[in-house]
Amino acid sequence: MRFDTVALIVAAGRGERAGGDLPKQYVSIGGVPVIARAVDAFGDIPVFVVIGEGQQDLVQVALGTRTVAGIVIGGSSRQDSVLNGLKAIEGNGGATKVLIHDAARPLLPAQVRDALVAALDVHDGAVPVVPVADTVARADGTLGDTVDRTALFRVQTPQAFRFGAIMTSHKHWSGDPATDDAQMARAAGYEVVTVPGDAMLDKITHPADFARAEAALATRYVSRSASGFDVHRLEAGKPLWLGGVEVTHTHGLSGHSDADVALHAITDAILGCIGAGDIGTHFPPSDAQWRGAASHLFLDHARSLVMARGGIIDFVDLTLICEAPKVGPYRDAMRARIAEILNVPTGRISIKATTTERLGFTGRGEGIAAQAIATVRLPEDM
Repeated sequence: MRFDTVALIVAAGRGERAGGDLPKQYVSIGGVPVIARAVDAFGDIPVFVVIGEGQQDLVQVALGTRTVAGIVIGGSSRQDSVLNGLKAIEGNGGATKVLIHDAARPLLPAQVRDALVAALDVHDGAVPVVPVADTVARADGTLGDTVDRTALFRVQTPQAFRFGAIMTSHKHWSGDPATDDAQMARAAGYEVVTVPGDAMLDKITHPADFARAEAALATRYVSRSASGFDVHRLEAGKPLWLGGVEVTHTHGLSGHSDADVALHAITDAILGCIGAGDIGTHFPPSDAQWRGAASHLFLDHARSLVMARGGIIDFVDLTLICEAPKVGPYRDAMRARIAEILNVPTGRISIKATTTERLGFTGRGEGIAAQAIATVRLPEDM
C-alpha cells in the first residue's frame, strides 16, 4: 500500500551528551518519553521509527500501545539511518511525501507540520527555519569580524520532501556524511523552500535541554475539560458492551452502533475539549455504515483529532449509572481497554459506578447511562 504522506523519525543515536543511563530519546518529558512525543506530534500521519541496534525493547516500552507503521534498525551514521528508513518505506509501497524528523525535537507544533506538508504540493522540499538572533562572528581563539546575520537562519526538522526526490538524493550522494537531508536534495538539483520554524523545535542535546523542554510544555499548552453524556435502553438477547469490554448480562444495549454508552460518553467529552461537536456530527445515525459498528472506532477517531492538533489527553473520569450488571468485576478490564484505545497509561482512566436507588429508567433496569469528563492539553494557539 502506497502512503500519501509518511513520517520518518530518526532515533538511532546513543544520546551520550544528554547524560543518564538511557539514550535521550527514551527519557521522559512531562511524563511521556521523547520518542513517544515525537510520534504523537504527527497525528494520523503513519510513522516509521529508526532505532539503534539493541534498542528494540526500549522503543517498545517507550511507545506503549502506540502503533507505528514500522521500526527500522539504523546504520553507523545519521545518513545511513535515514536511508535505511527510506528503503523500509519503499519496501512497504513507497510514499508521495515524507517528513524526516529527529526524535530529539519532540515538541513539533501542528502548524509547522502542516505548513511543510502543504509546501510539497508545489515544491520538491521544504524545511523549517528560525532567524539567528545572536551576533555572529568569526573566531579562532580571539574574536574576529562579525558576519551579517540578516540572511542567516537555523535549520530545524522535520524536513519534508517528495519521496522520489529525497530517495534519489540519498542514493546518488557521494560527498562526506551529510548533516541533514536538505543539503543532499539541493546537491541533487532539487528546490528546497523554507517555512517558519518554532523555538519548540530546538534540539534536546544536553541535560539542561530537558528542563527547557519541560518549561516550554508548561507555557505553551492550555488545559481544557469537557463533559459527555449518553444513555441507551436495555434489550433482551443482545450482547452488552461497556467500556470496550463485553459484559455478561441477560440484556444488552440497543442502538445504531454497538451502543457502548461508556465509550460514547468519553468520545463526546474528548470532542468537546477540542470544540469538535459531538459523536453524531462525526458518525450520524442516518449513515448505514455505522450500523452495529464497534464504538472503539468512535473513540479512536476522537483521539486522533486531539493528536492531529498536537494535544495531550491527560485524564478521563467515567461514571456508569445502572442497577445491573455489577461494574466492579469488569472495572480493571474497562480501564485497560479505554487506555489502550486512547494510547495513555491506565492510571489516567478512572471508572466509577452508581445507582439511582431504583428511581427512573436506570432504576427500573430499562437502560444504562454514562457521564464522562475528559481533560486535554492543547497548544495555546489552538
